[in-house]
Amino acid sequence: MNTNNNTIPAFGLGTFRLKGQVVIDSVKNGLDVGYRTIDTAQIYGNEAEVGQAIAESGVARSSLFITTKIWTDNYAKDKLVPSLKDSLAKLRTDHVDLTLIHWPSPGNAVPVAEFMGALAEAKAQGLTKHIGVSNFNIALMKEAIAAVGAEQIATNQIELHPYLQNRKVAEFAKSQGIHITSYMTLAYGKVLGDPVVEAIAKAHGATTAQVVLAWAVQLGYAVIPSSTKRANLEGNLKALQLKLTDAEMAQIAALDRNERLTDPAGLSPAWD
Repeated sequence: MNTNNNTIPAFGLGTFRLKGQVVIDSVKNGLDVGYRTIDTAQIYGNEAEVGQAIAESGVARSSLFITTKIWTDNYAKDKLVPSLKDSLAKLRTDHVDLTLIHWPSPGNAVPVAEFMGALAEAKAQGLTKHIGVSNFNIALMKEAIAAVGAEQIATNQIELHPYLQNRKVAEFAKSQGIHITSYMTLAYGKVLGDPVVEAIAKAHGATTAQVVLAWAVQLGYAVIPSSTKRANLEGNLKALQLKLTDAEMAQIAALDRNERLTDPAGLSPAWD
């Protein structure tokens, strides 16, 4: 049985699109208000700043869960481990807790078996405690499983929010014991003005962001919302205390309209 669901914290702090002093402040504030899971990536260009913020926060490394993602340029067998070591130097740590393949290899330039094998090697070397994938469809997940085994794949991090509930991928992952991490859970804020979400928020005396984050966590997904505002960082974290009713969960389930917001040409697979 896969025990990965116990290894991925339910609530983390995302750093996508945050640079320089902005990301330093966001991570410091996040750690200060209680976040202990930080999600970054090589392509975000902010690993060094994230590392600096963690170092200056005084929070012990042992109480943190740090995720980074390998960029497509570094998937080849001879590049992946060295690139992760570069990431570790920037993050000022000797290991990360989770390393993901960020997107499928464009044009399948590097076969899934090659980069998953290299990622497994990074884990064997102690550079990362867990490994996983991001933006993988079912066919690619099957290839990754064939390469290293489902029990090695801690999560598939995918765009998932009330307007894009990605049920096929989520159900397949669950059937394999692979956790789902939802990114863009608030759909760039698009779902925050949804009348259904607003009504549920009103009923609970909560914010619409808290309702959407609570919905995802209640479905068993991990979430990694980002914010540059301390008040929002604190507010988002309170979603963990919010419990939605079955009827409310069903109302949000009905909002699915397959509205995908992240679909970069040359990177995206054929989505399920």
